[in-house]
Amino acid sequence: MEPRNHTDVSEFLLLGLTDDPELQPFLFCLFLSMYLVTLLGNLLIILAVSSDSHLHTPMYFFLANLSFTDICLSTTTIPKMLVNIQAQNQSITYTGCLTQVCFVLTFACLENFLLAAMAYDRYVAICHPLRYTVIMNPQLCGLLILLSLYISIVDALLHSLMVSQLSFCIDLEIPHFFCELAQVIKLACSDTLTNTILANFMASMLGGISIFGIIFSYTKILSSLLRMPSAGRKYKAFSTCGSHLLVVSLFYGTGLGVYVSSAVTDSSRNTAVASVMYTVVPQLMNPFIYSLRNRDMKEALRKIIR
Repeated sequence: MEPRNHTDVSEFLLLGLTDDPELQPFLFCLFLSMYLVTLLGNLLIILAVSSDSHLHTPMYFFLANLSFTDICLSTTTIPKMLVNIQAQNQSITYTGCLTQVCFVLTFACLENFLLAAMAYDRYVAICHPLRYTVIMNPQLCGLLILLSLYISIVDALLHSLMVSQLSFCIDLEIPHFFCELAQVIKLACSDTLTNTILANFMASMLGGISIFGIIFSYTKILSSLLRMPSAGRKYKAFSTCGSHLLVVSLFYGTGLGVYVSSAVTDSSRNTAVASVMYTVVPQLMNPFIYSLRNRDMKEALRKIIR
């Protein structure tokens, strides 16, 4: 293939989940519904936390930030897909593609850190209840959010800058419904070894740090629960962690599913379908998980609805 310099590339083609024209209307309605439910559910969580003084605690502060991140991540990918289906146009500009890569990486990484921060919050609340308000003070909570956002932005900008230095071939078709970093790198005609190593290293390091923090926190929590004499206190402590554990399992489980599917199949289209579970489903389910399993959140939502 004839290589083209990155400055000559004007657009990429997003092939989406299927090339069957009969399925396009169904996909449009499905993803529009999922996006609207995601938007409404997470906005209700943010509104409930901000309006109810009983929810002005570190746990719900992190939850509101998680909901905001879910909205941003869904907005980065789904609307462009809907526009392409409606206009029957698969193109995305070179600048738009790099921008999408940057924002997807930013919000996915931020969600990764927020889940770790929420696990640490539960660890302090259960294992050090008397010092909880001292340790989880507003300054620390704000610092954790800002630090997570800073690392996420730096990581995303680094990858985007590395991709912008690549030269691309004439074939600019991305077998995905959004510009995923790995798929964009595969289209390059220049040497991508550095990009691949950097992407794998940063994903392993940043993801590994968060997963280690979550495992450490819940190991300590489990040890503390086993020492509690009261069954009522055990149930109350575990119920505060149940929702978070479900969200963690959904986020990392779907991410692992995407990795496994890309490793065992050569079909990029199958990988794209699996990526829906990672970039769409967790953001859709998080509001339901937290609102249905949390009594305080249900009460706050009832007040808003009334």
